[in-house]
Amino acid sequence: MTTDSDDPELSDAEADALHEMQLGIEYVHRAYGSLLAFHHQLGHAMDRMADAEDELQTAGHDEWADALRNEHLPAGAVSDQWTFELVEEFSTGFMDDIVAFEAEAREELADGLDHVTERQHKRRLRERADGDEASATEN
Repeated sequence: MTTDSDDPELSDAEADALHEMQLGIEYVHRAYGSLLAFHHQLGHAMDRMADAEDELQTAGHDEWADALRNEHLPAGAVSDQWTFELVEEFSTGFMDDIVAFEAEAREELADGLDHVTERQHKRRLRERADGDEASATEN
């Protein structure tokens, strides 16, 4: 239930829980960004290894070039998965599920508003400033 569309009326425990979930979601997004960076970095590394395969062949080291091409370049990064598969699994599994959970809780508790503790903080600071202004005009 809200009294002001920008500042829902919540218990301290509700506001704290929503705040912690929101911070958690922000860190999930940061983790996803790190996973994407890992995916891109490993992709660049594999491109360099493919260049090394060509250079090994040019240098007459066919056995090393063949081993690199046949054993290492097609291998997955983690448990035989390629990094794009890890990105997809993370984003369509864990990330989608936890983001949806947080949104449902926020919808029920705060009419869907996010940043509830920040909204409360904004209200308190503005009330304090308005109180200071009122005191100054009375003097």
